[in-house]
Amino acid sequence: MNFCHPPISSTKGNARLRLSRKGAIRAVFVFCVAALLQGCVIVGVDYQLPSAQVPDAWTMSLKSDTSRRSSLEKWWRGFGDPVLDQLIEKTRSANPTLKIASQNIAVARAQRGAAKSLVLPNANAGGSISRNRSSESLFAAPVPNPSSLYAAGFDAGWEIDIFGGLQRNIESADANLEASIEDYRDTLVTLFAETALNYAEYRTLEERIRLAIANAKSQQDSVDLTQTRLDAGLAPRIDVTQAITNLERTKAVVPALKTELALANNRLASLTAESPANISRLLRKSRGIPNPPRGYSAGIPADLLRARPDVRSAERQLAAQTARIGVAESDLYPRFTLLGDFSLQTINSGNFFDSASRAYSFGPAFQWQIFSAGRIRNNIRSEEARTEQALDNYENTVLLAVEEVENSMASIANGWDRVAILGRADAAARETVDLVKDNYQNGLVDFQRVLDAERTKFTTEDDLAVSRGTVSQSYVSLYKALGGGSEVELIPVPEASVKAKGGLFGVNKAKPVDGGDIDPNTESNPSP
Repeated sequence: MNFCHPPISSTKGNARLRLSRKGAIRAVFVFCVAALLQGCVIVGVDYQLPSAQVPDAWTMSLKSDTSRRSSLEKWWRGFGDPVLDQLIEKTRSANPTLKIASQNIAVARAQRGAAKSLVLPNANAGGSISRNRSSESLFAAPVPNPSSLYAAGFDAGWEIDIFGGLQRNIESADANLEASIEDYRDTLVTLFAETALNYAEYRTLEERIRLAIANAKSQQDSVDLTQTRLDAGLAPRIDVTQAITNLERTKAVVPALKTELALANNRLASLTAESPANISRLLRKSRGIPNPPRGYSAGIPADLLRARPDVRSAERQLAAQTARIGVAESDLYPRFTLLGDFSLQTINSGNFFDSASRAYSFGPAFQWQIFSAGRIRNNIRSEEARTEQALDNYENTVLLAVEEVENSMASIANGWDRVAILGRADAAARETVDLVKDNYQNGLVDFQRVLDAERTKFTTEDDLAVSRGTVSQSYVSLYKALGGGSEVELIPVPEASVKAKGGLFGVNKAKPVDGGDIDPNTESNPSP
């Protein structure tokens, strides 16, 4: 605000009023021309959806079991385990990481609102009272000294976005908001999968502990048998010591497995924001390794581009970064602003509201950085390089997504084969132990054959349990790789201002941005 206007004489008031009206008409004319030009020329790069290199079909395929097919969005229900369902729901409702991701959406939404506010007029109000004394040596005529100055008023400004820098800033904020929503969904996918993986690990460890205890009981019978034969003079002392060694080594496995079991329990407690004791009580409600549906249709590779939230997030980050090129490039061009202020100023509080105390100014203004020592050009190059990085990140995300699906399907297919083979080996190992013990008791074989048979049986049973748990975890990994659990309709997405177009993103400067909206809520997960 300007507080030092010279006094206006009454004889010149009408003339000044006429001049001010003419100035106002000129200012309005300039403003209308600028408003018409606004948005006609937008600097920067018009974003185009990049093409993704995905295979036409998966290397491996899984036969679908239509009787146990589950929705990809609610994939954990296909295991038919109510405890797993409860753990997933607890993770959804209480996990702190998920809450952080939700707040990131709130931050991005507020930032988008701030970006949109820049294209609208802004106004400021203020006032002051000050007591001033000036040097009397500076004035030829006496003036009130010291004096008081009373002032109050407001000023307003409106930047006319002729070259589209502010519009590009809004585009970037829109894309950032959409990326934050996809990050939230990706967090859901990751947390649900981690919960299920740890649950499968917990159940596998339970099974391994049960098998170790059962084998220890069987091996205790062997110790008793060798001791009986030793007492009868039918076996050497070494048979007893070997049997004891085998038994104690089997027992030693149990504490190590229990430690891993406690770690899995504690991890589930962290994921669900529950105490370990509460999770232990919940896990006691059911037993057994989760039984996955035998087979699952993974759809086609192109489905990953709309099903995986991390891929969609990388694409939105690319769109946001592309718009920043235009924001940087707009600094090459002048900025046009319509400014104005009105205030009441006086040195006597008694006439503060008199018409003579009015002061105002308004009119268009522009600012142009005609020399910046290369700063603007280097900022543009920097944003272009970041855009190339964002494009590389998108392409890499797609490649990793394809790799994860292929790896999961390979693990499932080969895992089922391994389970079948170990199942047959387990049956044979059990029969072998029974036969060898009978032969040893009858003196037909030495005790070393019994030891070998018992060790083989224990190892085979343990491997079978591990393989069954691995197959369950591989299914969880497959659902995660396919973007399962992302809940596309969970969060409403505000309108966007950038329309995606096919092909690699290209340069198309000084043209309007195509109209249209992108709404991730219109996307849907592929049918399993």
